[in-house]
Amino acid sequence: MVTSTKQKPISVYRRRLKRRGIVRVEVHVHKDDAELIRGVARALEDPQREREARALLRARFSSDKAQGLKALLAAAPLEGIELTRARDTGRTLDLEGATV
Repeated sequence: MVTSTKQKPISVYRRRLKRRGIVRVEVHVHKDDAELIRGVARALEDPQREREARALLRARFSSDKAQGLKALLAAAPLEGIELTRARDTGRTLDLEGATV
């Protein structure tokens, strides 16, 4: 039994990783892709390659979710779409004669 003053080494190790901002991620991939995923993880871990690796991955796989209607409209591809239309004042109404 572990006493309160003595902690398991794995708990100490996980706490140290957490302080560094490291989290454990488990994924299930096809065996042919396992080395590829390991390579991506190594690239993200390498100080010389991490910036480029993140940029490439974000550019290809990022899920850019709009923060609101304004951001959604700003991000919409509107080239070639006519956004103006003729002003239609509608029909004339005679409210005194109850003709609608």
